[in-house]
Amino acid sequence: MVSTDSDRVILVDETDREIGTFDKLDAHRAGRLHRALSVIVARADGSLLLQKRAAAKYHSGGLWTNTCCSHPRPGEAVEFAAVRRLEEEMGITCPLTALFTVHYRAEVSNGLIENELVHVFGGRYEGEPHPNPGEVEDWRWLGPEEIREDIAAEPGRYSVWFRKYLGEFGREIGSIAAAEPR
Repeated sequence: MVSTDSDRVILVDETDREIGTFDKLDAHRAGRLHRALSVIVARADGSLLLQKRAAAKYHSGGLWTNTCCSHPRPGEAVEFAAVRRLEEEMGITCPLTALFTVHYRAEVSNGLIENELVHVFGGRYEGEPHPNPGEVEDWRWLGPEEIREDIAAEPGRYSVWFRKYLGEFGREIGSIAAAEPR
């Protein structure tokens, strides 16, 4: 079977310089550093839109996490990929703003390793999502303090990357709700 662009990730060095592409699953098996994206959507009341990853996802299935996360395709700008994936996963569109970029490496389920340089975007949305059931098992709006309390009580219910974002970038995440929607 020939890989398509949607089956490949962009390999990068520590400065986010592209150094090639690699099969997505093989990159996660080998723990190769690659570019990724995450989107965190908030409402004006400060609550965040969380998704519970579909159980059939290739890793971290059934875990609560940020609104959406993925990888840009080879040749695709990360900001365009973020807009595309937000619509594909959650069925919504809204203006997005770059919040921060973070590197993390962690073992996840199914013997895979996340080694990602993640571009994290934030957006405001006041409606209800229409998630893709192949991607998303459930969703909910929840306030940051409620999320922190739940993570403290049961960290294993949440993705490793979302726990990192909330722990290290809480101020940036909190700024999403304060921003005026465009």
